[in-house]
Amino acid sequence: MNIELGKFNQLEVVKEVDFGLYLDGGEEGEILLPTRYVSEGCQVGDMLNVFLYLDIDERLIATTLTPLVQVGQFACLEVAWVNQFGAFLNWGLMKDLFVPFSEQKMKMQVGRKYVIHAHLDDESYRIVASAKVERYLSKDIPDYAPGTEVDILIWQKTDLGFKAIIDNKHSGLLYENEIFCTLETGMQMRAFVKQVREDGKVDLILQKPGFEKIDDFSKTLLDYIKEHGGRIHLNDKSPAEDIYDTFGVSKKTFKKGVGDLYKKRLISLQENGITLAES
Repeated sequence: MNIELGKFNQLEVVKEVDFGLYLDGGEEGEILLPTRYVSEGCQVGDMLNVFLYLDIDERLIATTLTPLVQVGQFACLEVAWVNQFGAFLNWGLMKDLFVPFSEQKMKMQVGRKYVIHAHLDDESYRIVASAKVERYLSKDIPDYAPGTEVDILIWQKTDLGFKAIIDNKHSGLLYENEIFCTLETGMQMRAFVKQVREDGKVDLILQKPGFEKIDDFSKTLLDYIKEHGGRIHLNDKSPAEDIYDTFGVSKKTFKKGVGDLYKKRLISLQENGITLAES
């Protein structure tokens, strides 16, 4: 049995002691799950899903806590403290995640958040992080079709817009003139693939592309009005950010959806909002 450090593993309970449970780690021997993480009724022979990392004495230890990042993943984490060797990030576990100075783009500061990649150091077999995330992004050309829905992590602001990490693997870009909400580094959200360029770069948008989105949104808007007593206080003069916060679409899409419903005589337009048309 091979265990994976920095990830969740299914391990069997083999021994109970006063300070916790020992789990079968195969060639790595028995691994301690401290009492604080042992659920009531757990006993020898049970299979547990645990995260494995190294404690302050560099010993394998298990926890049932879910860290903010696992080995092979990207995340935006806050610096808890800094010493002469590097920075230490809060990733939700008792021992902080180490970022050597050599893996920092700029000197990290306590209290600030940075996008990092977690991996195993080849020499020390420790879980470490790097802010030089470009080297950990896939060099393969993605095979996304236009309109594919993806998970993204907002990475950094550029002159063109915002770089994002797609599905923990690829780099993408949201263009400034197609963003209708406030974005910040570290935000996680859903997006759509606009296109994959010949060079492998991925253009993203925050709303479903193509004409289909107008019809989809018209129905969404109508359902929303019905669910809110037949009236909403948004209209085509409302701020774009208020529209996006409510529906997740641009003001342009909102106005087209409103126009579609109005032409079908399903809604009435008021100075301070929209109401369902009287039947």
